[in-house]
Amino acid sequence: MSKNTGASKFRKVNVDDYDENNFQDDQLFDDQVAGPDEGEIQRLLNSKKNTEALHLALKNPPIMSKNPAVKAKAFSVVMRVLTNFKSSEVENAVNSLDPESIDVLMKYIYRSFAEPSEGTAGIMLTWHEKVYAVGGVGCIMRVLTDRKGV
Repeated sequence: MSKNTGASKFRKVNVDDYDENNFQDDQLFDDQVAGPDEGEIQRLLNSKKNTEALHLALKNPPIMSKNPAVKAKAFSVVMRVLTNFKSSEVENAVNSLDPESIDVLMKYIYRSFAEPSEGTAGIMLTWHEKVYAVGGVGCIMRVLTDRKGV
């Protein structure tokens, strides 16, 4: 037989806090997530410092932003950086990235597959091959299951 202890501690949980319609992710405001610095990246590309430009482009992705214009601008900047690389430079550039940047780069690669543009398919397949060699299947799974896109 159960014993009545008079405990009411369980009643202090507000179930409305766990309602799906009221749930909000940890969000940053769009003015705080500006994406990569386009001017600095263009300066690096003009001086043939492609690897540094890639690091800078992947450093501040607008993942938390809800503004599609910010995401589109960052995507075009990253695509400009990726298309400036020669095929022989891709492997060294990918090897110089940390694991978080590898995942962000793979997100941009998959977005380029979803939104193809003229002449970038072969370049993106080369990048995908090199990033997959470093990041493995786990990198692809993290990109495909992550709700926050670039």
